[in-house]
Amino acid sequence: MSSPLRVLYYNWVDYLDAEGRGGGVTLYQRNVMTGLKGRADVDAVFLSSGLSYDLPARAPRWEPVRHGTQTDRDCRYELINSGVLAHAHHSFGDPAQVSHDATRDVFFDFVARTGPYDVIHFNNLEGLPADALAIKERYPEMKVVVALHNYYPICPQVNLWFGERETCEDFEDGARCSGCLTHQHDARLLRVANGVSYRLRCAGLEPGTRTYDIAFRAILWTGGRSLRAIRWLRGQRKDVAKARVLDPDTARASAAAFAARRTAMTSLINTHCDHVLCVSDAVRVLAERYGIDADLTATSYIGTQAAEMFTQTQPVEDALKKQTLTLGYLGYMRRDKGFYFLLDALEALPPEMAARIRIVIAARAVDRATQARVMRLGDHLAEVIYHDGYTHDDLEAVLASVDVGVVPVLWHDNLPQVAIEMHARHIPLLTSDMGGAPELGASADMVFAAGDAADFVARVAGLLEGRVDMAAYWRGAMAPVTMPSHVDQLLEIYRAA
Repeated sequence: MSSPLRVLYYNWVDYLDAEGRGGGVTLYQRNVMTGLKGRADVDAVFLSSGLSYDLPARAPRWEPVRHGTQTDRDCRYELINSGVLAHAHHSFGDPAQVSHDATRDVFFDFVARTGPYDVIHFNNLEGLPADALAIKERYPEMKVVVALHNYYPICPQVNLWFGERETCEDFEDGARCSGCLTHQHDARLLRVANGVSYRLRCAGLEPGTRTYDIAFRAILWTGGRSLRAIRWLRGQRKDVAKARVLDPDTARASAAAFAARRTAMTSLINTHCDHVLCVSDAVRVLAERYGIDADLTATSYIGTQAAEMFTQTQPVEDALKKQTLTLGYLGYMRRDKGFYFLLDALEALPPEMAARIRIVIAARAVDRATQARVMRLGDHLAEVIYHDGYTHDDLEAVLASVDVGVVPVLWHDNLPQVAIEMHARHIPLLTSDMGGAPELGASADMVFAAGDAADFVARVAGLLEGRVDMAAYWRGAMAPVTMPSHVDQLLEIYRAA
């Protein structure tokens, strides 16, 4: 029997992280590891970096995971004291994101001591210096794969979203990056906080428990950082400082550094990677536009457990032939997700249209003013059904009455999980033309220009007037990828000559 394929996966946060950090990529990584478990032909190992630190500070090192769940302890490792804080915003503008010799060398040591590996699959580069990709020079027969779940190699803010207000289409040779973040994190305080957290977790205390929270505050207090720490913990300063106004020479130097960052990261990928997997065609097009070699890129739609619903459900007949149409929004009350645009557009609906629209919103409230605005929509629309957040177990009930899902993103959202969740249940999607969501339905009648309220209203009018052929929509729709199918596709990529 041939030896199993040995694969090392990397992401900045552990896929079994007790705090659930990392969003959809963490869930995806967990699903991949679960999908590979028990297979005799694959041996999967996982490494994270950028979150755990020693107190006092020490040189980078690696170790098996020593905290949290005992699950998969035989294959989970982390790099401690990385020179690159994760996630990306915590090390924004830090040249260590490109190169940090001590962290890179510890990564090389990890590969040498736990390998050999046939494949290293980076589901992110955050938390490591990008020159860790040069591992390919030491093991030229080993495949190096980078998956683009966001735009980190191109954009230090990761999602091409400038100043928390608009999509960034031109970084102006780095000049826009210098003034992009509305606030800058205190890296020193974050390392201390991460160090305290790491020490407590290794002692068996879990984040979110009363004992952990009390101990966390107490250690920071006795560590001589009480005022800043307490303000940070209470959110009074939110651990940030207002962006500085740069003098012309400093501004030019800063812009040049950000331009060099993009050039260096794309060059490292083009030089050392065998494959760059893009989670939608939209991501692939952007990656190539910004310098990733087209010979390396391929669209690889991620597998999801939600995809199994596609064979278990059917389109609702005559769903759009109702007097009242129910739209549904899942996700976050965030500007980049298009939530506030959606409120604006719904508020601007002509009265005769508004009277025929119900809206289901499932999103955690960010403040009372926004929540009140949502509820006031009920005076304009036929009805507002609001859920203050939701869990996966709630989705069937939340979506039960939804006729059309709305994905109004204003940024190049790679492929929103919420879109897949609705699409897999045969809920047609009305989407903006940004990111990967339009690829699910592939219907021009169900796509509006991002941020264009008039175009949104026109598409809603088309739905109300019965001008959208739903049978044609589903004939052209893409079947979402199941996790087993996706794992098989990954293994095919790994094994290909």
